[in-house]
Amino acid sequence: MEHGTAPRTTEELKDLARKLGAGEAALIPAAEIKVQDELAGFCGEPRCPSYGLAPGCPPHVSGPDGFRRMLSFYGQALVLKIDVDMEILLTEKRHQAMGRLQEIVAGVEQAALFRGFSRARGFAGGSCKMIFCREHASCRVLESGGECRYPDLARSSMSGFGVNVARLMASAGLSYNKALGRENQEQNSVGSLVGLILLG
Repeated sequence: MEHGTAPRTTEELKDLARKLGAGEAALIPAAEIKVQDELAGFCGEPRCPSYGLAPGCPPHVSGPDGFRRMLSFYGQALVLKIDVDMEILLTEKRHQAMGRLQEIVAGVEQAALFRGFSRARGFAGGSCKMIFCREHASCRVLESGGECRYPDLARSSMSGFGVNVARLMASAGLSYNKALGRENQEQNSVGSLVGLILLG
């Protein structure tokens, strides 16, 4: 946190997250974020359908090692979530829900930058290619080194960095309903989509 930034500012960011649509939000020390190499490995094997399609997904991100180095520059993190009906998460409509999460994370990140957190950086679930640019054949950034079509909204996925989301939610003291798939739909009627904003 920049010198002179009042503790109240972080509470304002939590309030903003809820105002933008997060069901819950909490602050944790950045050092409590658990990163596991094997979790990032799941993006490639079994291969995620979005693998390699966006700059915010593997193999175009720095991965667990890069995220660990990044964390050393941050003192706090804001964790937030939205709960979405499992019926939506098991259909193509999930991309709209993930887009809503990305918008919330991007909004809080921008507010944090404005309030003096000069290195604030947000992460969310899902591939920005599938969320924002499904109608385009390819990502402009990856195809030609051009500008992102949605720079104010698209944020990197936590999955490619190996962030343990279940541990993240436990550290934040937030409830977490993992999307378990259609065969276990009755066990969880809703699934949690999680976002993270590093504050520094």
